Amino acid sequence: MLLATQAAAGQSPISFWIMMGLFVVIFYFLIIRPQSKRQKEHKEMMAGIQKGDEVVTAGGILGKVKKVTDHYVVVTLADNVDINLQKHSVTATLPKGTLKSIKESN
Repeated sequence: MLLATQAAAGQSPISFWIMMGLFVVIFYFLIIRPQSKRQKEHKEMMAGIQKGDEVVTAGGILGKVKKVTDHYVVVTLADNVDINLQKHSVTATLPKGTLKSIKESN
């Protein structure tokens, strides 16, 4: 009688746990792993910021790094225009000469 009710239910408890394990693996590879990889790359980029680097901020502002401290950077936007930013607000470093080529194209 017990076997008949399990067969009527359709699945065994083992297949349920296999399916749950499969969901955990998929969740890890599609969400957790890529996010931790992006965090690691951003942390390495923040640690590598040096004076003279051309950067883009989270707000889309382009500038050249004038000074770097532990948690802050001073970015020059134009002559005599400097802003202080937290390091984590820098989203990308640009290849040397990018700012000059952008100014020339305008």
